[in-house]
Amino acid sequence: MTLRDDDSVASSVKGVKSEEGYQSVVEGVLFRPVRSGNAFEDTVARLLQTIRLGIVAPGEALPPERDLAARFSVSRDTVREAIRELAEAGYLVSKRGRYGGTFVTDPVPVRAPAAEPLDAAEIEDVLGLREILELGAARAAAARTLSATERDLLWTRLRDASAAPADDYRRLDSRLHLTIGELVGTPSLVSLLADNRTRLNELLERIPLLTANIAHSNQQHETIVLAILTGDAEGAAEAMREHLEGSSALLRGFLS
Repeated sequence: MTLRDDDSVASSVKGVKSEEGYQSVVEGVLFRPVRSGNAFEDTVARLLQTIRLGIVAPGEALPPERDLAARFSVSRDTVREAIRELAEAGYLVSKRGRYGGTFVTDPVPVRAPAAEPLDAAEIEDVLGLREILELGAARAAAARTLSATERDLLWTRLRDASAAPADDYRRLDSRLHLTIGELVGTPSLVSLLADNRTRLNELLERIPLLTANIAHSNQQHETIVLAILTGDAEGAAEAMREHLEGSSALLRGFLS
């Protein structure tokens, strides 16, 4: 869902008066199956949207985990993990007992004001350019015959990112992505990637660093690197696309 779609959904919600109407909006727009490739990230984004749009109001409970899992077509473990991360980020709170469950915090956290406000067009510009550049870089790197030194470098960058502590993860993640660009052998591409990555990191700094997302990203990194090293150009591009869609879902979810 794009940010523009969010605006139209919010308008629809305001115009609906009956409980049945709210339910149809929820099930038809937000509580629908997520993409299997980024189940965790999309589940987080969907839950954030239900909170941001007021479909589940501050102080109200989310549907039970089993219901969310069925509606999103994901495992209960994925739902539980998404809820846990959003609780740590301050958006949800779990209560035990007869009337327990998972509740939206009251009040909902307010994002710290940034030096410069963001709009949908700015976010989409960064993410759109990133997809063009990084898919092309992954495809082109896989199409090349890499030297032993280049292959070792890529493995090292992958290993460093996988072992990175949380406070250094984004730096080492950036380095891995830039290394893929370097392997293409076109210096101007690296320059474009670096500029785009700088803008991307400015967006990423505005959202929480989710532990489960790091683990998922590391798995996707490995898939991308293996495709590059085995010369699977289309596989590398498709794996990169899936990887980028996960972080894009989180950015749109938190920043919309």
